[in-house]
Amino acid sequence: MSRHSASFKRSVVDSYLGGGEGSTRTASKHGIDAGTVRKWVALFQAHGDGGLSSKYDRYDSAFRLSVLERMWGEGLSYRETAALFNIRNASCLAGWEKRYHAGGIEALGPRPRGRPMSKPPAPVAPAAASDEAKSREELLAELRQLRMENDYLKKLEALTQGHAPKGRKPSRR
Repeated sequence: MSRHSASFKRSVVDSYLGGGEGSTRTASKHGIDAGTVRKWVALFQAHGDGGLSSKYDRYDSAFRLSVLERMWGEGLSYRETAALFNIRNASCLAGWEKRYHAGGIEALGPRPRGRPMSKPPAPVAPAAASDEAKSREELLAELRQLRMENDYLKKLEALTQGHAPKGRKPSRR
């Protein structure tokens, strides 16, 4: 839900355009931020009253890419690009740009929403051979391997116990 009504936004825009005042003075008169005044004025100038109404849209990857290409081609800022395409949150353009540089157009596609679901437990693979079916040499080799792993873990624990991080000393500033 929008914090300000469309009629309030329109009155701020009319005050800015008709009063000959700057965005800072108009903002202080209405109790809002000067950047918000500039954003509303740009939306109104680009899209009329429709630019001031609430909007909840999802954009597909092709649209996002076209927005980014236009922004790069014309050297527009995030705020100018958002006003041009009637995108309410200009900061999402920075995220789109970052994701595009990291993974191409596939990264601009929709992301999964909500908490990730837990995966079902993986089926336990049947043992290649039970202990009774293994030869004496195989059992001894497995025993040696397990003893080596156990010794390694004991040494690792002893090393980490000896080098436990201590409390930080205060700086001498």
